[in-house]
Amino acid sequence: MLLTIIVLPLLGFLSGSLFGKFLGKGVGIITTLTTIFSSFLSFILLFTVINQSLVKTLVINNWIHSGFLKIDWSFCFDSLTCVMLVVVTFISSLVHLYSTEYMEHDPHFPRFMSYLSLFTFFMLILITGDNFLQMFVGWEGVGISSYLLINFWFTRIQANKSAIKAMLVNRIGDFFLLLAIFTLFITFNTLDYDIIFSVTPLFINYNIGLFNYHIGLIDIICIFIFLGAMGKSAQIGLHTWLPDAMEGPTPVSALIHAATMVTAGVFLIVRCSYLFEHSPIALSIVTVIGSMTAFFAATTGLFQNDMKKVIAYSTCSQLGYMIFSCGLSSYEVSIFHLSNHAFFKALLFLGAGAVIHALSDEQDMRKMGGLKNLLPFSYAISLIGSLALVGFPFLTGFYSKDVILEISASTYTIYGQFAFFLGILATFCTAFYSTRLLYLVFLSYPNGNKNIILNAHEGSFRLTFPLGILCFFSIFIGYLTKDLFIGFGTSFWGSSIFVKPSNYLMTDIEFLDIQYKLLPLVITLLGIFFSYYIYSIGITKYFLIKKCSNNFFFIYNFFNKKWYFDRFYNQFFLENILSNGYNYTYKTIDRGVIEVMGPIGIFTVIYYFLSKIIKYQNGFILSYLTYFLVTMILFILIMLFQNISLLFFFSIYFLFYKEINFFFKYI
Repeated sequence: MLLTIIVLPLLGFLSGSLFGKFLGKGVGIITTLTTIFSSFLSFILLFTVINQSLVKTLVINNWIHSGFLKIDWSFCFDSLTCVMLVVVTFISSLVHLYSTEYMEHDPHFPRFMSYLSLFTFFMLILITGDNFLQMFVGWEGVGISSYLLINFWFTRIQANKSAIKAMLVNRIGDFFLLLAIFTLFITFNTLDYDIIFSVTPLFINYNIGLFNYHIGLIDIICIFIFLGAMGKSAQIGLHTWLPDAMEGPTPVSALIHAATMVTAGVFLIVRCSYLFEHSPIALSIVTVIGSMTAFFAATTGLFQNDMKKVIAYSTCSQLGYMIFSCGLSSYEVSIFHLSNHAFFKALLFLGAGAVIHALSDEQDMRKMGGLKNLLPFSYAISLIGSLALVGFPFLTGFYSKDVILEISASTYTIYGQFAFFLGILATFCTAFYSTRLLYLVFLSYPNGNKNIILNAHEGSFRLTFPLGILCFFSIFIGYLTKDLFIGFGTSFWGSSIFVKPSNYLMTDIEFLDIQYKLLPLVITLLGIFFSYYIYSIGITKYFLIKKCSNNFFFIYNFFNKKWYFDRFYNQFFLENILSNGYNYTYKTIDRGVIEVMGPIGIFTVIYYFLSKIIKYQNGFILSYLTYFLVTMILFILIMLFQNISLLFFFSIYFLFYKEINFFFKYI
């Protein structure tokens, strides 16, 4: 059963890629059924782990045996892996079913479905790997699958650019993850999780000297791991690929950029909790970067006009919450929010896809409006998904998001208070742009093309059934799993997550002042009412006038242009890199030094010597006898005086005697 969970999506990919031409739309049935069956087995495995508290390891075969490096193809199924298995396979099953209608008219439908299954397979490899190298195989596999899915409509230039951008930005993070893997092997002589985590306390006092400073070896490893996670989980600085990845089909956005791939970085940090708990410096960096990402992405989403990009920035913001929760050593809360977020974010993306599908692929919210009565089901699911996102009481997001903020308020450290402050501001912005999305799309007056608005309609069963399932989970899954995941004294996580007793904060939040617990709810309600008030109750014209004023126009542009990150990268990094690459690397080094010292220089020297030597090949025997006699005399002199340098200088003089005589004559 364990291996079947992983193999089934691979079989779906092979059926679509090898026989898609013959199966046609039957590929959708095969890939959907294989993923659904894998999801069913994942649920059974999760219940088994809950009841028996077991950690199962499945060794398939030897892979690499070279000196100290011994790596097997082995899979670890603990409670952390089982939760991720359920999330990945269940969301993937619903996306597969959704795509059978959403993409059925696309001429490359079999290729799309096979790519979805390939992505699911590599994600399962990532989360079930029993060592860092096998995890890295899945890590790179989801990157390749992401490239293929974003660039699915390869005839669109913007899709090409977005896919290349996603690949390049993720390569930066992957480079640091490779450095972490190399450092781990040099330090521990193994890459197995169990061995590394068990002996980590023995290496706490190991330092590396760098510029007269001593840096802890565990600190360096954890920082490298986090930098690798930043690429996949779109943390500030390496986030630019995530909103541009919305160029792919909407099911791609739901599967990759909401529920699974972007959470790979969070999963990696949680998996390495044994390392991070021994590195306070790394935990501080994780907390700061995560809180900054939550605030940055939330403010950027305030004034975006593309419906999918608003949801994409909300994903980036929620990933910030998960990351800084890990920085506060609340790994179980981070995974709890990850699993909750997967359901309501997939609901939002697929709901946005239903709206876009109904409006003939229109994504600009300014050209929508008035859809509440035309698309009542889409409005209901978007409302539930948005309320779960903002953390409205008793919906899924409320049970995890508020706990993260309470934990940050309970730390009483500068990093915790910094995270709490930015998290509260991000909460207000999240409520604002979620309400803005609902109002512009469903509640405002129609602003789009009349024919498109009038022809808007709900999808069929295959489109609406996954939305209904996700809607149910977005309401109840947080309540149903709270005690299991983060309940006081729960033993569900077992040995899969390690937290130092001094860093455990779940007891502290029970004694937190009531105003800190109510503050997120108050800020959320303020953001909802403030957004609705601005866009609906008679001050829209005043808001537009204010938006055009000099001061507010700069603020609006600053957030709308994504804090000018792309412009900064393009102007100060890419242009300078390309310019320096042309002027120095290409013209000075490649076409200059390398060619002079290399092919052109060698050719010139050899040609010059040959042009001199060839003059002595005149065809006269008397000349050849003279050369032979001179050579023999020189050889005898060398044998007598044991000085080979004499031969060299004599040969040079003999070949270039005219030039040498001219030089001395000139002097």
